[in-house]
Amino acid sequence: MEVKGSSVSSVPEFVRVKFGERFDQWLDSLTEDSKKIMKEPIISAVSWYPIKNGLIEPTQKICELFYGNDERGAWEAGRYSAEKGLIGIYKMFVKLGSPKFIVGRAATIFSSYYKPSKMKIAEESEKKVVLHITEFPELERVIELRICGWIEKALEISGAKAIKVELTKSLTMKDPVTEIVVEWK
Repeated sequence: MEVKGSSVSSVPEFVRVKFGERFDQWLDSLTEDSKKIMKEPIISAVSWYPIKNGLIEPTQKICELFYGNDERGAWEAGRYSAEKGLIGIYKMFVKLGSPKFIVGRAATIFSSYYKPSKMKIAEESEKKVVLHITEFPELERVIELRICGWIEKALEISGAKAIKVELTKSLTMKDPVTEIVVEWK
């Protein structure tokens, strides 16, 4: 399974910005394969990387080292990825779109960031969207939480209020789908 470099590039940047003085400690905690990716001076936004070494392991180490093994670190890394990725023309696009449109668009482009993968809208109403991830061969909980954090921050950027993003089912817990319920006012 692979992940697009634009998702990977936010990981070392997140550690540098939030935990700068401990960046080397984090880097040294990684396996050689992950360390090699994280040390690249410019991670290509359009290249594909193995998800285990490019995203899963580095995010797990963020949770372990900086959040006391709390998976909240994955959520925060996802929020940071949205903050850094939704800039320039993308930020304007997000600000002009409705929350419902933004979440729907995220479902549409999901497979262009993770391959192979599938996400679909299972249910939608004026102030709520239920997303289902139906295919993701190497899904780990930190990735699910990272996706939730990304959605939450994207909706904040859009101007939505009272945002609630909840992971209600999980492929990692043997549910038939990963279900993310997104609500706002």
